[in-house]
Amino acid sequence: MRVHDLSYVRSGDKGDIANVVVLARDADAYSRLAQELLPEAIAAHMGELVQGPITVYPMPNLEAFQIVMYGALGGGATRTLRFDATGKSMCTILSRMPLREGEALQ
Repeated sequence: MRVHDLSYVRSGDKGDIANVVVLARDADAYSRLAQELLPEAIAAHMGELVQGPITVYPMPNLEAFQIVMYGALGGGATRTLRFDATGKSMCTILSRMPLREGEALQ
């Protein structure tokens, strides 16, 4: 199971900061994602794409998360040589993050 099985995602950018909103499909999905979308787990999944810290803002009233990744766009859209200068693929990459199974979840 992956993040995209439980949610919808959308990404945006501002300078060298990428943000991804993860909107859970329902309350159960939100609870599960709250256990999985930890800064350390996201950093491990994103690897070298994100050079700075990652902050996760839970929004329980919306059953969503805003994930802010600093140092994620190679300097920003007007400075980077990356193919995806505005980080639109960041939501796809994050949505493919595998979720833990069974006992590993506890």
